[in-house]
Amino acid sequence: MELTLAVDFGSTFTKVAALDLKNEQLVGIAKAPSTVDTNVMVGLQDAIRSLQEKIGNNELNIKQVFSCSSAAGGLRMVVAGLVNELTTKAAREAALGAGAKVIGTYSYGLSLDDLKDIELIAPDLILLTGGTDGGNTKVMLHNASAIGASSLDVPIILAGNKMAAEAAQSILKNAGKYVVSVENVLPELDRLNIEPARASIREIFMERIIRAKGIDKAQEFVGRTILPTPMAILKGAALLSHGSGDEEGLGELMVIDIGGATTDVFSVAYGHPSSPGVIFKGLPEPYEKRTVEGDLGLRYNALTILDTAGKEKIIHKIETVGGYSIQIKKLEEAVHNLSARVNTVPASKEDFLIDVGLASSAAEIAAGRHAGKIEEIYYPTGKVIVQYGKNLTGIKHIIGTGGIFASGKEPRRILESACFDEKTPDSLRPMNPNFYVDECYILYAVGLLAEEYPSTVLKIIKKHLRKV
Repeated sequence: MELTLAVDFGSTFTKVAALDLKNEQLVGIAKAPSTVDTNVMVGLQDAIRSLQEKIGNNELNIKQVFSCSSAAGGLRMVVAGLVNELTTKAAREAALGAGAKVIGTYSYGLSLDDLKDIELIAPDLILLTGGTDGGNTKVMLHNASAIGASSLDVPIILAGNKMAAEAAQSILKNAGKYVVSVENVLPELDRLNIEPARASIREIFMERIIRAKGIDKAQEFVGRTILPTPMAILKGAALLSHGSGDEEGLGELMVIDIGGATTDVFSVAYGHPSSPGVIFKGLPEPYEKRTVEGDLGLRYNALTILDTAGKEKIIHKIETVGGYSIQIKKLEEAVHNLSARVNTVPASKEDFLIDVGLASSAAEIAAGRHAGKIEEIYYPTGKVIVQYGKNLTGIKHIIGTGGIFASGKEPRRILESACFDEKTPDSLRPMNPNFYVDECYILYAVGLLAEEYPSTVLKIIKKHLRKV
């Protein structure tokens, strides 16, 4: 049997999935602790040995390998633009859609303090935007000069006003910086153009960032491009939504990916206002959208979830789900241990319930940040309802992916937390969706193979989406 292997070098675990494409089957899955700090191949080889044990085959006939990575923090980016709600937001959409984690956002001219901050957080890449085509040129040129005079030694993508792009590129090149210029992410006030920037981000990730993080050690084994994991999941979500050939998709959907370091939310939906009287305000939303919450990981950021959601709320969730009462001090100790020992796997009922409490809180917060909002504004002529962001109330499918869902412990409870809540009626989260779990944690693999084998992997993922 010829196998196709999909690999995800994660921050916590390295996952592998073996697929028999000819027979449209998932043969097996396995994982092992990631070893990105030493040699990523060690963790991969451990995962493959585990896979061999699970399927009872010591000689895997691997025909081809596809892989993605979010190890060592993934692709860490800074974006800088002109107006926060316009070009800076457009730049963030481009970065997040390409699988990056945006660790710094700056608007208007970069100050000396801003540059010190950027140098301190040490991004892998900077996306520099500013001005619509024919609009403001000063800010982009100022920022190019400021970065050129700094000690920053990272790739820079220019995606701003085309009237300033050539001069900004010359400034940065003369300063010895690696710079690439692409089309403006916001050529007009009401038009996003983020694909050229996304493509450039992906290319730089493949060519430079992977080598810098040591993932290139696996490149010879893989034999093809290693993608950012969030981009692979977005591709998988898009295929699952749209369908392929004679294989029908699910339609508009949302994916919640709760991991050890982040919680990512993906939506494949238009998100238009559902009522004719509602006025949309702000930039157009991308049809395929991703947001990443770097403060909501179940391991690396477990303490942050506890602080953000509130201890009492998490205790209430644990009591509601499992009928289990836990003292605040014990909860604090348990969460502190999770943050200190990121490879921890739940072993007891209490462990699982704490994970469920943290995960449902992460899903609630992340979905609230991803979805749009409505606001009532009063004018002399009367009340007006304004929508900001995506209206996801009509979405009919929410899919959970990640280790917490693969474990099978209370997945519906976790996903329900991502839905509309009467206590926050301004949040446009899904109202009455169906819930599914990616029970074998293979959505990343579907995205990796989506371009070459769309119908085949769509059929495979449908077999392993479990309705809950």
